[in-house]
Amino acid sequence: MSIPSRDVSSPTDISTSERAAIPDLLDRANQGLAEVDRATATLVAAVCRMDDGLLRGPSLLPGWSRGHVISHLARNADALTNLLTWARTGVEHQAYTSRADRDAAIEEGARRTWRVLTEDLAAACERFTQEGRRMPAFAWESVITGPKGGALPAYLVPWLRMQEVWIHHVDLAHEVDWSHIPDSSLLAMLERVIGGYGRKPAVPAFRLTVELADTRRSWRLGTGEEPVEISGPPAVALAWLTGRGSGEGLRGALPGLPAWEH
Repeated sequence: MSIPSRDVSSPTDISTSERAAIPDLLDRANQGLAEVDRATATLVAAVCRMDDGLLRGPSLLPGWSRGHVISHLARNADALTNLLTWARTGVEHQAYTSRADRDAAIEEGARRTWRVLTEDLAAACERFTQEGRRMPAFAWESVITGPKGGALPAYLVPWLRMQEVWIHHVDLAHEVDWSHIPDSSLLAMLERVIGGYGRKPAVPAFRLTVELADTRRSWRLGTGEEPVEISGPPAVALAWLTGRGSGEGLRGALPGLPAWEH
């Protein structure tokens, strides 16, 4: 069952306390949109420098070519555009009609030529950008249903898109690796990924500390025992947490983690 969204064209339905929170949500959403713009510009520029041969080559995701990854990124942009439209209008627009349709669209896109797929990606990214710009302040307060079925506040949609773009750009194994991702994006993704682990059962107890040029950030996961201390660069930590790195470069005895669900 989908979660109904408030009709954002009727701001009089919003309480005084909710109104007070809206400027903070708007700032958070705008920060996310700026992060998406930066990630997208890097992605599209890199894809534009590919060719058909590179497109058919393997990505870092088992069973997927680079074409599959790029096709997925295009369809994900459209899926999250649907969610912004839902939040803006109050009319239900699910991210995907079904998992089967999503998978079929990715497969179809992966068979396209480099030029056609590049144009598709750029157009889908632009649709997301334009929908983000159309969002009135009150729409960011809406709660819709996320791609996996849970409740998703609209202001988090740009951050979800930013994570998709950076992580899958790394999966392309073309021009960008974890070290190229800005610290602000890394920290935002770490917050989301660690938050996801916090909702999983049987996560081993550890404290992760990441070290940046001017600050340190720590998170504690797991319960019921003295946590293992782990520290190191945020890029290495994120690669390890998302199952895309061994953790080499982190200090401490790394525990086994449950599978990360993207």
